[in-house]
Amino acid sequence: MVEDDRGVAVSLADGLTDAGFQVRHAPTGQAGLDAEANDDVDVVLLDLGLPDMDGRDVCRRLRARSSNVPIIMLTARSDEFDRVLGLELGADDYVTKPFSVRELVARIRAVTRRTGGTDTSDDPQTVGALTIDRRTRRVSMDGRPINLTAKEFDLLAFLATDPGAVQSRTVILENVWDTHWYGPTKTVDAHVAAVRKKLGDARWIEAVRGVGFRFEAPAS
Repeated sequence: MVEDDRGVAVSLADGLTDAGFQVRHAPTGQAGLDAEANDDVDVVLLDLGLPDMDGRDVCRRLRARSSNVPIIMLTARSDEFDRVLGLELGADDYVTKPFSVRELVARIRAVTRRTGGTDTSDDPQTVGALTIDRRTRRVSMDGRPINLTAKEFDLLAFLATDPGAVQSRTVILENVWDTHWYGPTKTVDAHVAAVRKKLGDARWIEAVRGVGFRFEAPAS
């Protein structure tokens, strides 16, 4: 992640780590170029507003040395010209600030699927005593297996993508059930209740009145 704003970098790194990624932060364009050259990098998250060079120059240099690592540009610039120019320089995707960690995770997964990279978000995710393995679709609590139905697993895995963030029932339905779901939103509540029961502590999934649900490890 090439990002000069330390606050933004720490926040994104925490969210991406919770989603199962390993993150290295480079605060300047040159540090990002050096990291990509020396490390086994699967995806570059590239801010355009860097202190030593424009992020588009970093992208240009990466492509000039035949690097085929996927590049996702992160920027506050929303003009069509900037987006088109970034993609023409070789970026694989372009995300305009502000954005959620959940959206960024989805973008990373999409570019790694398209480019054949390694999606490290499929590595087991551990939050407190809970471990979620998306590749094998297994869940355990302190090493004890928890048997979830297919939809219960999908629901838990989706909420755990961005711990602490509130997801509305509509967003959950669109991502866990189907983009064109027209059924009642109360089906989400029923599945949440079932997952809570199997996890043994309702605090894993908190109901946010009038909005939806939030996933996070219960306070000890």
